[in-house]
Amino acid sequence: MTLPLMPKATAVWLIEKTALTFTQIADFCGMHPLEVQAIADGEVAQGIVGYDPVANSQVLADEIKRCEANETLRLHLLASTMPQPKRGRGARYTPVAKRNDRPDGIAFLLRNYPQLTEAQIGKLMGTTKDTIQKVRDRTHWNSTNIKPRDPVILGLCTQGDLNAMVNAANERLAREGRAVPPMPMPEADEAA
Repeated sequence: MTLPLMPKATAVWLIEKTALTFTQIADFCGMHPLEVQAIADGEVAQGIVGYDPVANSQVLADEIKRCEANETLRLHLLASTMPQPKRGRGARYTPVAKRNDRPDGIAFLLRNYPQLTEAQIGKLMGTTKDTIQKVRDRTHWNSTNIKPRDPVILGLCTQGDLNAMVNAANERLAREGRAVPPMPMPEADEAA
């Protein structure tokens, strides 16, 4: 169930400005009726300024009047007109323990997927173009220890994200009329 913005402050406003029952307010704000009663008694939420859900387009004044007239009815939250934030695919945060593996993954992508742009590699690996360029030019501070390793195996990106980026790069090359490089063959485990 979707809750109003700032539920406690909304409950304070509804208690002060309406004749709704504690149960109606509790259902609308996602709280327990006893918590709403404690707010009304001044035991909880002291000093919280009420948040007007009518002025902030979360509920209509007519809806409040309708529910005040019949205590069995419940308030309904209006659908938000604000666009929902776009969520990126996959986490771009790299844990501290895996940050030293990132240049290895970048080197792997540069060697095996030359069709990927620096922007695509940066988005996929959660790194900067400067770091990618340093790995490419072998001017990275740790370039002597960089060994190209698959970023999927290292846990730096998912196979689905990598495939999507490679497909997008291949489509871009096809639109530009350039040759699409063949997919690399899986390498045998070098440790064996």
